[in-house]
Amino acid sequence: MTQYAEVIGDPIRQSKSPVIHGFWIEKLGLDAEYRAALVPEGGLGEYLASRRGDNDWCGCNVTMPHKQAIIPLLDRLEPLAKRIGAVNTVVKAPDGKLVGRNTDVAGFLEPLAERLREQHYFRMGRVLGTGGAARAIVAGLVKEGFTLVLAGRNPDKARALLEELAPGGEHHAAPLDHFASATDYDFDDREGCCDLVVNASPLGMRGQQPLTFHWSHAPPGSIAYDIVTDPVDTAFLKSARAAGFETIDGLAMLIGQAAAAFTHFFGVAPPRGDDGELRERLLA
Repeated sequence: MTQYAEVIGDPIRQSKSPVIHGFWIEKLGLDAEYRAALVPEGGLGEYLASRRGDNDWCGCNVTMPHKQAIIPLLDRLEPLAKRIGAVNTVVKAPDGKLVGRNTDVAGFLEPLAERLREQHYFRMGRVLGTGGAARAIVAGLVKEGFTLVLAGRNPDKARALLEELAPGGEHHAAPLDHFASATDYDFDDREGCCDLVVNASPLGMRGQQPLTFHWSHAPPGSIAYDIVTDPVDTAFLKSARAAGFETIDGLAMLIGQAAAAFTHFFGVAPPRGDDGELRERLLA
C-alpha cells in the first residue's frame, strides 16, 4: 500500500504543494504520493467522509476557501489552530480521528527567524488582509512582539480580528484603501526597529484584482513580504524593490509550512538542504 496526502481547495490547479511534497518524497525515496484534489464549496463533508475510510490517506493540506469552513467537520483541533480559528493541515491520527493543525504560523515566521533573533526597540507590522492566512500571520506576529496595523476592505472585520487574536494590545485597524495613495508622513528614527509590510490577501494573485500599496506608507528599512505564490514575483514585490525595500516572496512561507505538514503526514522531516534546487523546480 502506498501512503498519500493531498492538497484540497477550489481552485486547485495553481497549487505548488504537489511539486514541493513530491520533490521531498523523491529525495527521501519514500513509498508515498502527494496529490491535488478539487473540492468545491459545499463538498467538504463528502470529501472527508470518503477519506476517513481510506487506510492509505494520511491527511491533507487545506487552501482557499476551506481553512475555516473545515473546522466543524473535524474531530479535534490542536491548540494553535483553535486559537487562530483556521486550519491548513488535517492529519489522520492513529485512532482514526481527523485533527486540524495550522502550520502557516511556522511557515510564515521561518524566513524571518534570523531577524527575529535580534533585539529590537520596537517591532511593527502592517498586514494587508483579513482571511484565514491573515489570522495565522497576526497570531504569529503578536507572539513575536509586533504592534500591528491590520488593513482590510472591511475595517470592522479587521478590528474584530484584532480584538479576538490580540486583545489588549495597541493595535490598529484601517481600511485597505488608506494605503493606496501617497502620504507625507514623516517617520521617526527606525534604527533598532523591525518593520514589516505583509500582503496576507489574495490580491495580486493571477486572476485576482491587483493590490495597490504606496510605499510612502512603509518606514525606512521595512521588509516587504507577499504570501502570494502565483506569480511568485508579484507587482507588490517589484514595486517594493523599486522603492528600495528588502523583499520576501510567497515561496518562503509555502515551503516552510509544507515542511511542517510533511513531517505530520509521513513521520519524517524533509531534506531542507535542497531548498535551492526545490525553488528552481518551482520556478521552472
